[in-house]
Amino acid sequence: MMTSATTNEPKRIHPHKFTMWVAMGSIVMAFAGLTSAYIVKKNQSSWLEFDLPIVFWYSTVVILVSSLTMYLATKAFKAREMGRYRTLMTVTAALGLLFIILQYMGFNDLEARSIALVGPKSNSAASFLFVITGLHMVHVLGGVIALLVMFIRAYSSKVKSYSSIPVEVAGTYWHFVDILWIYLFIFYNWIG
Repeated sequence: MMTSATTNEPKRIHPHKFTMWVAMGSIVMAFAGLTSAYIVKKNQSSWLEFDLPIVFWYSTVVILVSSLTMYLATKAFKAREMGRYRTLMTVTAALGLLFIILQYMGFNDLEARSIALVGPKSNSAASFLFVITGLHMVHVLGGVIALLVMFIRAYSSKVKSYSSIPVEVAGTYWHFVDILWIYLFIFYNWIG
């Protein structure tokens, strides 16, 4: 009688995924520190109360939709539906750029309402909003660049790699910046 040996070898996380999780942990700590400072500073008498630009609501919808398209792109890649994958990656990157544009329009709206974001006439409330949201925009831009690199690789005529790790890592990061914006949006509107 033959017996089969089973090994209970632990399943290891891919190094790229591990690095992404460490990076996301660092980003969470940075934003936790900034929003904590926001709360502390808000208790000062010179704090300026103002409504967020309506365009921030639109940008929130855009980033939520982009998270859906990223999920569908990952699913399409794993199913080897490369045409659909390319289209969905393009849409996700375009939505990421639209998000950044809408955020910029929100800053312009604040400036048009005489709420200076930086400089001698600025208030710490607007400056905090600018720094925290601007830092988030930089992270979204980094995600858009990663998506564009993957998009170019998807159209590359070189030997194709069908490892889903890069797509999964980019997807994890994209969903992370989405969740981070939802946190910031809730924070600005109802917590901070």
